[in-house]
Amino acid sequence: MKNSILYCLAAASMVLSFFFEQAPAASGTTLVASTQHASFLGGLLDSDEEPRVLTSSDSLAYDKAAQRLGIATSYSENETLLETVVSWLGTPYRYGSNSKSGTDCSGFVTRVFKEVYGLTLQRSSRSMFTSVKHIAKDEMQTGDLVFFRRGPGQPIYHVGIYLKDNKFAHAACNGGVMVSSLTQAYYSRNFYAAGRVER
Repeated sequence: MKNSILYCLAAASMVLSFFFEQAPAASGTTLVASTQHASFLGGLLDSDEEPRVLTSSDSLAYDKAAQRLGIATSYSENETLLETVVSWLGTPYRYGSNSKSGTDCSGFVTRVFKEVYGLTLQRSSRSMFTSVKHIAKDEMQTGDLVFFRRGPGQPIYHVGIYLKDNKFAHAACNGGVMVSSLTQAYYSRNFYAAGRVER
C-alpha cells in the first residue's frame, strides 16, 4: 500500500513537470499551464486561449481525488465529477434509494449526474441504456456510463460511471458505492456496453 501511494505521487509529479512550469517566483505557489501543451488540457483554457493559472491547491485536489479513485489524472478530467464520486464512496447499498444514507446503482448515477451536470437521467439502468449514445468500449471517456447484463438475451441489471484506466464507480449490492475495474473477472464477463450522455 505504501509503495502504491509513493508510485502515485511520483507519477503525479512527473505529469505536473511535463504539463506545467513554475510561474515566476513572485507568484509563489501557482502553476501555469504551458502553452505548448495547452491542447492536452481541454477545459483548462479560457475562451481567449490564454493559459489558465492553476493554484497548487487545484492540482492537489485533482491528485487527492484521483488517488482515492485509483486513477492517474491528466488534469483534463472533470474535477467536480471526480470529487463528487469521492464524496459518495462508502455509501451503503439500498435498493430503490438514491441518497447518501443508501443508494442503488441507478440512484447513484442519477444523483451524480444531477449534482455534476445538472442533468436528470432515467431512473433505471435499462431506461438509461435506451437514452444514451452507444459507444465502443475503446472510445470510453471519463463520465461515460457502463452497463452490465448476465449473458446474451438477459436484461441490463447494473450501471456505473466510467472513470478511466478501466476503473468505474458504482453502487454494488455487496459493498455500496465503490470503484471497481472492468478487468475483474466478474465485471469483464458481464460487461455489456458503454454509453455517453449528451451534455
